[in-house]
Amino acid sequence: MSAQQPVEPICVKVNDAARMIGVGRTKLYELISSGQLETVKIGKATRITTASLHALVNRKRF
Repeated sequence: MSAQQPVEPICVKVNDAARMIGVGRTKLYELISSGQLETVKIGKATRITTASLHALVNRKRF
């Protein structure tokens, strides 16, 4: 039998995104407003793409 591989989400909730990069909701919304994070609207829900979270962290490395 083959074990199923865990699936990495392509977008996450705002609270989860903030937790993933270690910032608060306010800072996350600032990053969204400044265009540093990409959002997706699904109905009324706002989701943050995990690709944009990875890209942000890579840009901030020093």
